[in-house]
Amino acid sequence: MGLYVVMMVAGSAEEAGGARKANRLIQEKSPYLLQHAYNPVDWYPWGEEAFEKARKEKKPILLSVGYSTCHWCHVMERESFEDEKVAEFMNAHFVCIKLDREERPDVDRVYMQAFQAMSSEGGGWPLNMFLTPELKPFFGGTYFPPKRRGGRPGFLEVLTHLEGMWREKRDEIRGSAEESLQRMKTYLQEEQARSRDGVLTRELVGKAAKQLLTNGDEREGGWGGGPKFPQPSHLRFLLRCGDRAERDFALLTCRKMMRGGIYDHLGGGFHRYAVDGVWLVPHFEKMLYDQAQLVDVYVDAWLLSGEAAFKRVAMETADAVLRDMLDAEGGFFSALDAQSEGKEGKNYCWTEEELKNLLTKGEFKILQRYFGITTKGNFLDHSDPAPLLNQNVLHVAEPEWKRSAPEEATLQAALGKMRELRAKRIPPATDDKILASWNGLMIGALARAGRVLGEDRYLAAAEKAHRFVVAKLWDSEAKTLYHRWRDGARDSSQQAESYLYFLRGTRRLYETTLKEEYLELAVELAEGTVKRFYDEKGGGFYDGEDRKDLVLRLKGDFDSATPTASSVGAVEFAKLGEMTGRQDFRKVADHTMNGSAAGMKSSPFAVVEMLRAVDFKTGKPSRLVVAGENGREAMLKAAWKGFRRNLVVIGNVGPVDAFSRGLKATGEGVATAYLCVGQTCRLPETNPAKVAVLLEEGGQ
Repeated sequence: MGLYVVMMVAGSAEEAGGARKANRLIQEKSPYLLQHAYNPVDWYPWGEEAFEKARKEKKPILLSVGYSTCHWCHVMERESFEDEKVAEFMNAHFVCIKLDREERPDVDRVYMQAFQAMSSEGGGWPLNMFLTPELKPFFGGTYFPPKRRGGRPGFLEVLTHLEGMWREKRDEIRGSAEESLQRMKTYLQEEQARSRDGVLTRELVGKAAKQLLTNGDEREGGWGGGPKFPQPSHLRFLLRCGDRAERDFALLTCRKMMRGGIYDHLGGGFHRYAVDGVWLVPHFEKMLYDQAQLVDVYVDAWLLSGEAAFKRVAMETADAVLRDMLDAEGGFFSALDAQSEGKEGKNYCWTEEELKNLLTKGEFKILQRYFGITTKGNFLDHSDPAPLLNQNVLHVAEPEWKRSAPEEATLQAALGKMRELRAKRIPPATDDKILASWNGLMIGALARAGRVLGEDRYLAAAEKAHRFVVAKLWDSEAKTLYHRWRDGARDSSQQAESYLYFLRGTRRLYETTLKEEYLELAVELAEGTVKRFYDEKGGGFYDGEDRKDLVLRLKGDFDSATPTASSVGAVEFAKLGEMTGRQDFRKVADHTMNGSAAGMKSSPFAVVEMLRAVDFKTGKPSRLVVAGENGREAMLKAAWKGFRRNLVVIGNVGPVDAFSRGLKATGEGVATAYLCVGQTCRLPETNPAKVAVLLEEGGQ
């Protein structure tokens, strides 16, 4: 798949005339950087070579940050970075650096936060920041059009203005950049001090759930009026910690999303977000982290409601990942592009004429009603100078339609024909880098789904992916987890999200298999996380290591597309503390929660995942200890059969707590379950069916 990406880049160069020269990015592994390898811009990757050039030549740095499936990154490349005149000006007056935000999320967060502080805007990608040679930001923006449009200045206009400013007022700009950076540091320190408040109670969880609903869209689900994002952390929190009203809102959102165009009704899985407020028209990229988190959401929705459609969507999403995002050796690719053949959504959309030619009249009539197909369509890519016309995004137009058996058979026949035809289309490009972080999320989701849904193939895929990450990215001697693998090589970066997301996947694999090597690795990952990223003073986890190319070390303070490292860390260290009995793990969890307590109270929308840690801590967490191997598989299936809110599942061997190690199997190694809170346990039970009932009765 890596070859496909490189060939795609090379092919575009040949189409442009065949004489184009590759820049330094051709030596990189990132698919995003390779997309820019034939730009006329003299791009550098993020690193000392570029920094030294800027210092030596006393030039400002243009840092352009994006990722391979970013729609507006593609647009800006086409409009500006492929433009010879623009590139000539960039090369003459700036040191130009391209950065894949998914490879260095720690760097991306620094400059995104700087941009937000400068502009009071929300941010987005591409992110184009202008830095001093010392890497201190002094100006920035997101997408710039080629010429002034819609209140946005043209990119060459911006470049020309900044070049003049740098030439005439260089010392003033450097002084201002230094002053702004110091203000950011002071603000972050003060904000951290304000956030510390050690009073964390059970009531906080319930109040936060109700507060989340005050901003919810009661009609269409989700939050905001568009663009609208799935917000899986928020949905899981409401499903797991809310009362009836909060759970109903989350279930409504799940129904609306799976019926909307944000869901791929032919191939399964979710697109990144909807551009509108009704989940209809998406940006069509598919991200691994979305699929992983939404599998968890829909498994929860099914467990709570019993609605078969939720189970179907969870399985279709997992199956889509196993079909379209799986490396031959078992790791999971990062993303699928929104575009195919240079057109947004071309792989996923349909014209009325195309469907009429494909289907019988009876099939088309049923399909037209089901998906709301029209002649004009419902999607036009306004960013494309030559957009495709009459495109229909598939969505369930009439969700309450009670189809007869013949109508359902006709619909399924039509869908089958559409799948066959779509399989022959040129697929979207694949970002085939493999990240330890996002693989950790997918591993955990598949392990749990495998147990809850009774699908052993999901659990097997999770274990295979785990073996891949351990083999390629884990240095067992140095106890170091690297961040990215692609095309036979790993990077040199360690990121907190990799350690903590992969810790989550590893911990879940342990709970679903009770293989003690998984718990042993989880402990090593936790220890490594503390060593490299933990803030001893304020609690929580820094995004990246302490390194020279970071002018700031930041801790994420907002659960957005993925939860922050600190939020995941609070949950995982709390659970590991319960499983192992280690007080140092419990202290890390408590200190992390206390360090964000004020924020959780005043703005629970920001750190929803951490509220789940508070729920676990204050909810009398229990342990199901399974001793003995004879019949253990049946016992594990019972343990995962229903909705389990604050339960951990462990064995009695390996690095579990001393009390649990003392619990023994009855008879000749017959699997025996003990449901324990602290050092108080129910009577041992060897009947899996009774264990399942016991867990339901306990409200776990």
